[in-house]
Amino acid sequence: MASNIIRNSLKSINSQTLRTLTNHRRTFTVAAATSTTSTEESDAFTFSSGGGDSSIHLRAAKKEAASTVTMPMSFMTGSIVGKRFYKKVTTREAEDGNGWSVMLDYRTLKTPSKRPLKLPTISLAKAIAAEWDFQQTDGIRPFTMPLMKLACTALERVPVVRPKIIDNLMSKFNQDLVFCRAPNDNELTIGVYERQVEKIDPLLKWVESEFGYKPVVYTCFYGGKQDEGLVKAVESLLKKADDCELAAIDALTSASHSLIISIGIVRGRLQIEEAIELIRLEEDLQVDKWGLVEGGHDVDVADLKVQIASAAVFLWLSRRA
Repeated sequence: MASNIIRNSLKSINSQTLRTLTNHRRTFTVAAATSTTSTEESDAFTFSSGGGDSSIHLRAAKKEAASTVTMPMSFMTGSIVGKRFYKKVTTREAEDGNGWSVMLDYRTLKTPSKRPLKLPTISLAKAIAAEWDFQQTDGIRPFTMPLMKLACTALERVPVVRPKIIDNLMSKFNQDLVFCRAPNDNELTIGVYERQVEKIDPLLKWVESEFGYKPVVYTCFYGGKQDEGLVKAVESLLKKADDCELAAIDALTSASHSLIISIGIVRGRLQIEEAIELIRLEEDLQVDKWGLVEGGHDVDVADLKVQIASAAVFLWLSRRA
């Protein structure tokens, strides 16, 4: 069967072609075509048997350098995602003129979901570029890039699950840290109560003037119930927040266990250090009384400062042109 196929194939070949191939000595060379303007774009290769040139020309496949770079999903949670593969970090205006992009060499940075990382302001773009430029050659460490992570959250997570984020924030509103008040009739807690009155009451008065409803404080561990008008006012504020604001509020609330403190930072009522003091009020009293545990309390303070400061700075930079 196979011999019949070969025999039929040989018969179909022009005898003059066979004579030319057997009577003349040919030197074949392989060359990669370099011109991108070839007139025979559909051929994988060409063969010429006439004249003095008997070369097979192979047109090399076009190798276009990637113009974008996408971070893996592990960027949002992992400790190290790979070695540094770039030398220079720059910023430029997005191609559609809507926002700013970060460039790693000639590549445009993308989010883990392969969406263009288009930032609202040049200030935020430069800050994120500085985080990338800070990375060492032995590895990219996401935990040193809080602004990048918040930007990815604002661009990817918030638009998709906005209602769930708001529902989650509001579900814990009645148990807010600033609404919980230590009993004032116990010698073990009287010091905490007095510090809460001194530090937290001014914030609660600001809430009343801002939203028109007086917050209710309670001593129950499980929380109380706030005025429905205050609940609706706070929920309305969250719904009106843009993606960057909501991402920052969500991060601040997660770190502080207080939506009121987060709103205070967003509205400019609280500075970063003031917010941290309120968050750690009870624990700092315990530290003052019993002492600081090295490798415990000090690490917690440092971590809290990073979380609160990065979210506050992210929000500020997203508003600053």
